[in-house]
Amino acid sequence: MMKKIKNLRFFLNSFIIFLLHLPFVFAKSVGNTLKNGYESNKILITSTNSIVNHTALSPLMSTVFDSLRLDMIGLSRNVFEMAIKGLQKLKKSGMVVTDNIISIADFSQPSNHKRLYVIDLNNISLLFQTYVAHGQNSGREYAQRFSNRPHSFQSSPGFYVTMNPYLGSNGYSLKLNGVERGINNNALRRDIVIHGAAYVNEELIQEQGYIGRSWGCPAVPLGLHYKLIETIKNGTCLFIYPGKSSYFKNSTILK
Repeated sequence: MMKKIKNLRFFLNSFIIFLLHLPFVFAKSVGNTLKNGYESNKILITSTNSIVNHTALSPLMSTVFDSLRLDMIGLSRNVFEMAIKGLQKLKKSGMVVTDNIISIADFSQPSNHKRLYVIDLNNISLLFQTYVAHGQNSGREYAQRFSNRPHSFQSSPGFYVTMNPYLGSNGYSLKLNGVERGINNNALRRDIVIHGAAYVNEELIQEQGYIGRSWGCPAVPLGLHYKLIETIKNGTCLFIYPGKSSYFKNSTILK
């Protein structure tokens, strides 16, 4: 009888010791699970950040876009991102000399909008937002047709690098080098330049609903053109965004 009681007491003591250790065993198991989960999440986050860095704006460029509230004044993040991607590629190739200034003409907007944006990326400053004309054969209110052909009187989309200013038939003007073959590389041959034009004014918008049109040049308002040209001359990037167009299928810069 005493032997049975002794065995029962031993069993009860062992069982109690087991119960006392059970929380620690469970905690260790949960701790290992959490640790493994944390490491998995850490790897996932690192991987996600890597993808974001290759497909979206850098934190600095996002700061520029958000600080200037460019979406509130008509420029979408998508168009801005395309422009920055092209700028970076042109800088890497040595074609762009000055990469702190970028000009974006958003031709998906009607010409009665101030759709030309000149941005100082270093100082996070919007230097200009103004009207810009498209070619007379590209459309009336909207630019819907584009061409690289001489005498087409149409605008050419894509990336340009600004060159030297000069005095021509349209006064003080800025030469543009179209850097996308088959898309805008005939810009110099076609005399596609930035110049001031009397038909780029708000009075015409009030009369007919849109500004005048050029022979393909991104013409800007008289009185503003000199200061704008002086700001962006000699090796900065200009991006003319065409909206819906076959441009995106053919652009080697944005691929």
